Amino acid sequence: MISMATDTTPAKTEKPRSHAPTRHTAPAGHANTLASAANVELPKPAPKPAAAEAPAAAAAPQEAAAPHREQRPFGRPGFSRPGFVRQPLPPDAKWGIAHIYSSKNDTIITITDLSGAETIAIGSGGMVVKNDREEGGPYAAMQAAIRAADKAKERGLLAIHVRVRAPGGHGSKTPGSGAQAAIRALSRSGLKIGKIEDVTPLPTDTTKRPGGKRGRRV
Repeated sequence: MISMATDTTPAKTEKPRSHAPTRHTAPAGHANTLASAANVELPKPAPKPAAAEAPAAAAAPQEAAAPHREQRPFGRPGFSRPGFVRQPLPPDAKWGIAHIYSSKNDTIITITDLSGAETIAIGSGGMVVKNDREEGGPYAAMQAAIRAADKAKERGLLAIHVRVRAPGGHGSKTPGSGAQAAIRALSRSGLKIGKIEDVTPLPTDTTKRPGGKRGRRV
C-alpha cells in the first residue's frame, strides 16, 4: 500500500504590524561626523540696539512721510504743483471784471473795473495771429488772455470776475472754442478767479434776422 506522507512542520503565524515608526541605526562613521560638526563654532548674531534707540528709529519714517509744505507767494504760476499753498487775498485787493466775447470768428477779452466804466486792458485773437481762420481758435484766445492779464497786473489788479457771452440773439447761443482757453489762461497767469457767469443775451421770443423778406442775395 502507498502511505501518504503527512507534513509535520508547524504553521507560520503572522505577527500584527505595529504603526510605530521604525528606528534606523546610523552607520558607525556617521556618529563621528555628527560629533565633528558639533564642534564647529557658528558665527554669533549681531547685538540688538538698545531699547532707547528703538522709538527714535520708529519715528523717523513718520517724519519722512510728512514733508514740510513750502509757502510760496501769491500769483506765482504753477500753483497746482504739490507742496504749494495759495495764500488768501489781502483785504484791500483790487478786483476787476473780465468780459470775454467768444464766437466762431474771434475772441475778445476786455478787463474793466467793477463798475465797467474804466477799461484796464484789452486783447483779441486778431491781435495775435495773422490768419483770419485762426482768430477764434483756442491758441489765439490763450495768447490774447495772457496779454490782457499782464497789462491788468501792471495796473495793480489781483483778482477778477469772469463774464462770458456768445453772439446771442438770432446767432449762436453757445460760446466759441476760445472761451475756455481764455479763462484757463487768465487763471494760470496769476489772477485769482472769483465767479464765472454766462451773460449771453437770449431773446424771450425772437429777433429779426438781417436780409429782409426775400433773404440775403448771394
